[in-house]
Amino acid sequence: MNGLIHIPNDWLEEIINLAAERIVIVDRNGIILYINPAYCEFIGTTVEMATGRHVLDVIENSRMHIVAQTGQAELAAVQSINGSEMIANRFPLMVNGELVGALGTVMFRNPEEWLHYQQKIQSLVEELKYYKTRFEKEMKSKYGFNDLIGNSPEFLAAKKLAERVSGSQSSVLLLGESGTGKELFAHAIHSNSKRAAFPFVPINCASIPEHLLESELFGYEEGAFTGAKKGGKKGQFQNANFGTIFLDEIGDMPLSMQSKLLRVLQEKEVQRVGGQKTVPVDVRVIAATHRDLEKMVQEGKFRKDLYYRLNVIKIEIPPLRKRKVDIPIIGTHLLKKVGANFHRYDLHLSTEVIERLQHHIWPGNIRELENVLERAINVLDGKTIEIVHLPLYLRELEDNRQVHQQMRSEVEKDISSPTLMSLKDTVAHAEKQAILHALVVTKGNKQEAAKILQISKTSFYDKCKIYNI
Repeated sequence: MNGLIHIPNDWLEEIINLAAERIVIVDRNGIILYINPAYCEFIGTTVEMATGRHVLDVIENSRMHIVAQTGQAELAAVQSINGSEMIANRFPLMVNGELVGALGTVMFRNPEEWLHYQQKIQSLVEELKYYKTRFEKEMKSKYGFNDLIGNSPEFLAAKKLAERVSGSQSSVLLLGESGTGKELFAHAIHSNSKRAAFPFVPINCASIPEHLLESELFGYEEGAFTGAKKGGKKGQFQNANFGTIFLDEIGDMPLSMQSKLLRVLQEKEVQRVGGQKTVPVDVRVIAATHRDLEKMVQEGKFRKDLYYRLNVIKIEIPPLRKRKVDIPIIGTHLLKKVGANFHRYDLHLSTEVIERLQHHIWPGNIRELENVLERAINVLDGKTIEIVHLPLYLRELEDNRQVHQQMRSEVEKDISSPTLMSLKDTVAHAEKQAILHALVVTKGNKQEAAKILQISKTSFYDKCKIYNI
């Protein structure tokens, strides 16, 4: 047969029965040429009794003879047989361009069978819908400019600049200490841009191991390395297509990756690990770091060309210690946010607590303030946060004024009474003065004072107790 392998007729019949449970074939006149046992069992007849008869005499409400005449397929048609609705497909049979008959199959014998199938499919559809919704939610920006809280001049200037450039397509570089809210700014810029309907993909460059960063950003092909997924995987740049990618802690990106990132920004295309072809991407980049990138460029730790590519629009976010006037409004906002997680509402900060918070230097910025308030809510019984609810290191700030006053009185006493003392008393006096001076320098922070004096925290607290400080 022209080199083709011949399949025996009994094989073909078995293949047809396996491919379609219930099947019937008619000629142009509607005469049944073939019907399989499964169909005969379904309608209560036999192959011998059905073959050679007109389809209407065998199958109730059949339209097979019509399809055999018109050549028009009828898909997923509802047909009533034996008082039950079943789902049928009817196809015209064309041989050498000529209509010779029709082929019919029964998909579902009754509504219950269709309902069972529908339930199985529906569960898959619901699962797909869940993951799609979750994916879309996670890939959308969560915050807008209304979530950037503060009225200090420095903060308002940064916020105003971010709003102004949000409609641009240029890269943005966010500079600020850890915990100042750089990611919130990135979310707000994206949500206020023309790309807001497309993905927002945040990546922390410092948290991903160097050997995984390239495949995470650019993806990989199947077999690119041991453990690579079948079919490969898209990188985050492809996931962010037409949207925004936020590269947090860009200053921690290895030099080898910086050159590859620069190529993506210049060529607007990515090449997967282990792949040969490039894939075009349209992505806006917002980068952020707490490091001094200019100094890193001078030291050769950050590529100059990448720095200038990212530094098209630079926004410096002030630390909390430089915007202490915003602490009451930020604190109130965070109380609502954190309190809702504990189902605690209408919480307030006492006047003394606000004053205490404004005296702290906040090395951890807003993130530290949020942690402080969460700790306070955990130990709070009423509605108002008092000094007693604050962590120990914040409660100790009340010693500041006493420390200043005590040191001044001690110094004045030494000047007015230059009394000779024993060596032991002189050493103790000098030690006490050193501790007082360290506390003044650190504004009452005993942990920092202990570090300055290069003694342990335990020893420092013991000496404070001895000298009644």
